[in-house]
Amino acid sequence: MSGELRRASLEDAAVVASLFDEYRQFYGQASDIDLASKFINARLARKDAVIFLMLDAQGNGLGFCQLYPSFSSIHARANLILSDLYVTQHARCVGVGRRLMNTAIDYAKAKGIASIFLETHKDNHQAQALYESLGFKVEQEFLSYNLDIQ
Repeated sequence: MSGELRRASLEDAAVVASLFDEYRQFYGQASDIDLASKFINARLARKDAVIFLMLDAQGNGLGFCQLYPSFSSIHARANLILSDLYVTQHARCVGVGRRLMNTAIDYAKAKGIASIFLETHKDNHQAQALYESLGFKVEQEFLSYNLDIQ
């Protein structure tokens, strides 16, 4: 699919926030564009996330991925957490997700990142197929735990 894929800046915040709101709805959250806008603006302003954005030829958002830095004590190197990958319904199955993921992988290689970690819903078979086709492996050695703090 033609269009522009770039690292998002503050000028892209509204487009990314709209996609982020759709992403949250995909995972069962109520639409809240104000919350999405505040969250994305903060990430971009503080530069505590790397967001890649795919736009169509008219500048409409087709998808994004959001990466957060982390560290590996074992490897004594940086890691990335792929927190979000989202492609709009009308742009799925045309390679947008693969382009976003390849951009994230290229970014990680250029920065000397040890690993990219991600989680996806167990029923999200389309995303699982994409990740596995790119060389990601399902974790078999370590257990993942979560504690919700509310």
